[in-house]
Amino acid sequence: MNDEVPDDSTQSLVQRTSPEDGRKLSHFKTYKRRWLLLLVICLLNCSNAMLWLTFAPVASTIADYFHLSINQINWLSLVYLVISIPFGMGATWILDSMGLRCSIILSAWLNLIGSIIRTFPCIQFRDLERYNFTFLFIGQSFCALAQTLVIFSPTKLAALWFPEHQRATANMISSMSNPLGVLIANVLSPALVKRGEDIPLMLGIYTIPAVVACTLATVGIWEKAPPTPPSASAIASTSEPFLTGLKMLVKNKAYVILALCLGGGIGIFTCFSALLEQIFCVKGYSNDFAGLCGALFIVSGIIGALLLGLYVDRTKQFTEATKVCFSLAALASIVFALVSQLRNQMVWLAVICSLFGLFGFSTYPVSLELAVECSYPVGEGTSTGLVFVLGQVEGVIFMLLLQVLAVRHPDDPFSTCKTKEASLDWTTSLLVMAGLCSICSSCFVLFFHTNYKRIHAEAMSASSIQRGEGEDAATH
Repeated sequence: MNDEVPDDSTQSLVQRTSPEDGRKLSHFKTYKRRWLLLLVICLLNCSNAMLWLTFAPVASTIADYFHLSINQINWLSLVYLVISIPFGMGATWILDSMGLRCSIILSAWLNLIGSIIRTFPCIQFRDLERYNFTFLFIGQSFCALAQTLVIFSPTKLAALWFPEHQRATANMISSMSNPLGVLIANVLSPALVKRGEDIPLMLGIYTIPAVVACTLATVGIWEKAPPTPPSASAIASTSEPFLTGLKMLVKNKAYVILALCLGGGIGIFTCFSALLEQIFCVKGYSNDFAGLCGALFIVSGIIGALLLGLYVDRTKQFTEATKVCFSLAALASIVFALVSQLRNQMVWLAVICSLFGLFGFSTYPVSLELAVECSYPVGEGTSTGLVFVLGQVEGVIFMLLLQVLAVRHPDDPFSTCKTKEASLDWTTSLLVMAGLCSICSSCFVLFFHTNYKRIHAEAMSASSIQRGEGEDAATH
């Protein structure tokens, strides 16, 4: 942690937590129901991610059953990315201005409604057949809107309901429930759909988690904040108005560097997940192996995030941990760009994908906590929401760039790609992806420096409270 002198924004918390407030809140309090809120957000995040990637693993079967094109099926996943960009900042305003409860319940209902609308094409009415894509697209759009409301909530939940020594862990658990949903969808959809007639069952099963999450959110969440805060910073959470907070973020050099670099990392991981199968099939690797590498990528990332979350909760070394993991992730991307162009390297590719996920995914939840620390007292939803929106924008740019750089060439005799079009050479694209990851990592390591404003504010507030109690004792 840097030993810089706290700035005016840090001093503001001390002013708000005066000795009189300290006498009222001399002992911060935690509530067991914070774990229920964590469960609801995890389930909602996981369900939403499952709905996002329902169709991608069985795209050809879905297209044939509903008489759609592959491009239309791809749009059912891409709509999440498109909607999150314009509506992301509106979702952060709802989270920071109207509260966590409003954001979660609204997200849960949008998620449920979207999952139900997606089942309409399975209703056997001849007049509805022409609207199959319309119903699927509208349903996915509702789910995409739900994502913008829940994806920013982990840091807000951790700040409002969890004590200082549990914040990073709570943020990690709720953040990693999203890639867990991606993993479940990649495994569950192919397992459920062997032929077109299995699709209604699959859509019905994916609705169940949405129903459970909506029920728990509606019935179990009745407060926007705990009666007694768990920490000093929770007293002043969302202390700045939304627009004022945005202006503060734009003027905060450390935050801008973090947002651009972490956003680039999110974009690169989006490209990696979307293109993995296409990259592997050209070199003769099967779809099953690509799925295995994708699963290892996510599972190792969840494990890494758990370990790193526990570590930074104990040490508060957010910056050091993020820089080390970001650098190792960049190194893994370089090795992947080289080894993935070789044939018969299954063991090494599986190891590299595992390491890429281990170091890359573990950076995400810690970086969100770091975004809150360097931007305090801006609301948690605003500071993390802007990072996510930038990540989506950079993801679209990177995806278009990598696809343009891919070169078509006559069919490779070793290719296992099932498309009728010519195979793609991803060599240049992968080198560019590794270069982008290295640039983001280098810029973050070299130029990102900050003091932990929220932790400083809590320490100063605690001292103020102790002085107030000492004055009371001396008076008596």
